[in-house]
Amino acid sequence: MLATATSATLVGVNGHVVTVEVHLSNGLPSFTIVGLPDAACREARDRVRAAVMTAGLEWPKHRVTVNLAPSGLRKGGAALDLAMAAGVLAVTEQVPSSSLRGRAFLGELGLDGAIRPVVGALPLVDALSDRVVIVPREAYHVAVAAGSKEVYAVETLGQLASVLAGKTPWPDPPPDPPPQRRVCGPDLRDVVGQPQARRAIEVAAAGGHHLLMLGPPGAGKTMLARRLVGLLPDLGREFALAATRVQSAAGLPLPTGLATSPILRNPHHTATMAALIGGGSAAIRPGEISLAHRGVLFLDELGEFAPSVLDALRQPLEEGVVRVSRAAGACEFPARFLLVAAMNPCPCGQAGRPGSCRCSDHARQRYARRLSGPLLDRFDLRVMVQRPEPDALLNGARGEPTSAVAARVAAARARATARGIETNAELTGTQLEGHTRLTDGAREVLRERLQRGLLSGRGMHRVRCVALTLCDLAGDEPIIDESRLAEALNLRANTGKLLGTAAAQ
Repeated sequence: MLATATSATLVGVNGHVVTVEVHLSNGLPSFTIVGLPDAACREARDRVRAAVMTAGLEWPKHRVTVNLAPSGLRKGGAALDLAMAAGVLAVTEQVPSSSLRGRAFLGELGLDGAIRPVVGALPLVDALSDRVVIVPREAYHVAVAAGSKEVYAVETLGQLASVLAGKTPWPDPPPDPPPQRRVCGPDLRDVVGQPQARRAIEVAAAGGHHLLMLGPPGAGKTMLARRLVGLLPDLGREFALAATRVQSAAGLPLPTGLATSPILRNPHHTATMAALIGGGSAAIRPGEISLAHRGVLFLDELGEFAPSVLDALRQPLEEGVVRVSRAAGACEFPARFLLVAAMNPCPCGQAGRPGSCRCSDHARQRYARRLSGPLLDRFDLRVMVQRPEPDALLNGARGEPTSAVAARVAAARARATARGIETNAELTGTQLEGHTRLTDGAREVLRERLQRGLLSGRGMHRVRCVALTLCDLAGDEPIIDESRLAEALNLRANTGKLLGTAAAQ
């Protein structure tokens, strides 16, 4: 006898439909799973058997073979448990086989028959959007947010068997959650002094420009970076769906429904290449740059990261995606994030203050080489952050709150949206020419810097994008004159002088 149920498995951040075929034949009692299951998937034979028997249902005293099709696709995790159990119940005629048609089952089974949520619920449900999906109760609102055709939530295998057998109706869905409110993070008002750095994070948030802050310990670099994410507007449905898909695939705790608030990821400087970019051996998982999709990736102590790990950021920063290839397969992850980095000018952190630095020339040069010129060129904004003056700290004068700055950022982003883009940092050369105009004086300034080698072609494009963002923040016409260009260049400081490098601006 044969019964078929439908489910899905996770590959990268995408769900793939899996047909679960359950075959019952004569022979010694056994339960075999074929079709490239991983260790967690193979262990389903013990979970399913225990769950069926604990629920008071009959376990077949025959040979049971489960095939997971397509057989060439590697299946992982415990999301197929519920479909296997439903197939066993159908093949033993405890529920009608017709009750499985047009329906898909997602859930991990506990030994007590409870149906538990699984990693990657949103992309899995998204792959099954043309079917009626049965999910654990905890995953109901995420499944609804994915736009599935119809969703039912069940708590136990016994409850599901009773419904499929026609003995009871589908249980009521969980109550709607209260409206999501954005959690208020640390306020920008807490930052004392630092006018240029405050201006830089406002411009970074408004235009999506990558920011590098360089300065001694205690200057407030980390404090500023942690407040930048509060300046970003909430994500629209399309971006929230993409961000939630990645976070769900990585197994991060999710809010009820979609994650509409931009996320801040702050990996430690000992993070490996796979942790930052994505990868893995048994299964390819998204890295920190993908988890920060449409949010902020904050790399504190940038000079302590491995140079090879930092250089791996160059391609994702340009394209907004990262392609991870392994022997087991290849995956493409979204990686459109705002990069904010902070580093000391030297290992001891005191360079720039006469007589304070304890580092040798060799130590400073070695420290500076960790940040390559091509990566440095991808930072639109580079600011020197010095410790505030004593009077500023003692007087306790506060600056603008996050709410006031966030309002200007939202208005600037609205102007970018009118151009058909999300942020000005995404403008191509052709689009930039079509939306802005350079005055003769500004053009001469750029020509002089290009001739002297102080700007690369990419650097010139970035400077013009930053100048456009400055116009948007002020509510002015997109005309880049010498004053706007001067401020944009001032926010792109030659950090190579302090680091002892000759990297292009």
